Amino acid sequence: MTAYLYRMPAGIPGDLTRREHCKVEQQQMDPNYPCLFFGIPVKMVSGLIRPMTAGDTSQPYGFLVRPFPTQRQTNEILGVATPDPTQICDVMVSGYMTVKVYEGTPAKNGAVYYRGQAGSPAGNLGQLETDSSGSPTINTAITNCRFMGTFDANGFGEIAFNV
Repeated sequence: MTAYLYRMPAGIPGDLTRREHCKVEQQQMDPNYPCLFFGIPVKMVSGLIRPMTAGDTSQPYGFLVRPFPTQRQTNEILGVATPDPTQICDVMVSGYMTVKVYEGTPAKNGAVYYRGQAGSPAGNLGQLETDSSGSPTINTAITNCRFMGTFDANGFGEIAFNV
């Protein structure tokens, strides 16, 4: 059981927020390159879904959707649930989703970036940022993707992708 003393989180990473506007496809995840989090940008390589990796400058195919309803993940609310690479996964190719931003402070209608190169902080490779590094060689802007407002203290908030 979880008690919220001050404010509920803005959402759970990978959760669709405006379902009536979302387009979601079922895809197979590449078990050799598993996605580690929900709500991250993913690419398609040889017909399989993979997370964005070092050296990527390409545009994401979509964002990994958290399956719902499900009760197998006990740590989803923390944004650290691990997707099962052996199952069919859902990928949002257009719509609205709750994501986690790992670096920077998102602003309404601001550009969304993913970390495509190693840098500081080191653990953010393939995850979302606001280009706070100031270096376009580290972060890649996601075309047709924007923040829908400010994010909560945990870095959770909403994006619009291909809408």
